[in-house]
Amino acid sequence: MRGNIAQLMQQAQKMQEDMQRAQEELGQLEVTGNAGGGMVNITLTGRMECRKVRIDPSVLSDPEMAEDLIAAAFNDAVNKANTASQDKMGAATAGMQLPPGMKMPF
Repeated sequence: MRGNIAQLMQQAQKMQEDMQRAQEELGQLEVTGNAGGGMVNITLTGRMECRKVRIDPSVLSDPEMAEDLIAAAFNDAVNKANTASQDKMGAATAGMQLPPGMKMPF
């Protein structure tokens, strides 16, 4: 019994270290979402911090279209960042079963 607890504690410590490393990597990861065939690009980090926005000047002549393209590019970047986050956190918790409904990161 004592060996099982020690082994479980070692696994938990390794998972915590792996998760911390994954979160650091996500802070440095950059993803770019785009819309309108590249007319609008938004770059976010894995932590959803906006790094860069690029808008083709031709889009600015139609404010309504610009708003739609910016929203679409942002949503594309968020989806890419979420996918990268799930991949990295999934790798960090590989082998550890989480209770149903528990999502990563905490």
